Amino acid sequence: MKSNKAGETVKTTSLPRVTKLKKGDRVKQITGKIKTNAATIGTVKEIDTKNGRVLVEGLNLVKRHSKGNPVKNTPAGIITKEAAIHVSNVLLVCPKCLKPTRIGYKILEARKENGKINKVRICRRCHEQIDD
Repeated sequence: MKSNKAGETVKTTSLPRVTKLKKGDRVKQITGKIKTNAATIGTVKEIDTKNGRVLVEGLNLVKRHSKGNPVKNTPAGIITKEAAIHVSNVLLVCPKCLKPTRIGYKILEARKENGKINKVRICRRCHEQIDD
């Protein structure tokens, strides 16, 4: 927090949060509005690092009432769509052990062709490599 000339406290914008998730990962919702256990697994469609949120296919469905616009050819009615979930409310589902898990990193000895360090994601439960 910073204070401006008038002495009021002003919230500063924070740097983008680093997330260990990637687009296309299968995740499980661990908190929030959960209907059934089977409906809590989805695929990450979008990641918003600025706000620390992810858009997951099939999770956190909300209903929006749209007015309709004949110029844009959009119909009126109630539209169901996905809303973003905070990163802390989802866990990655390991493709090997098929359980929700935290993500760790492992640095491999072999470097890439351009000389950079080869860092891969690993499952904290079965210690298997997630990335190929």
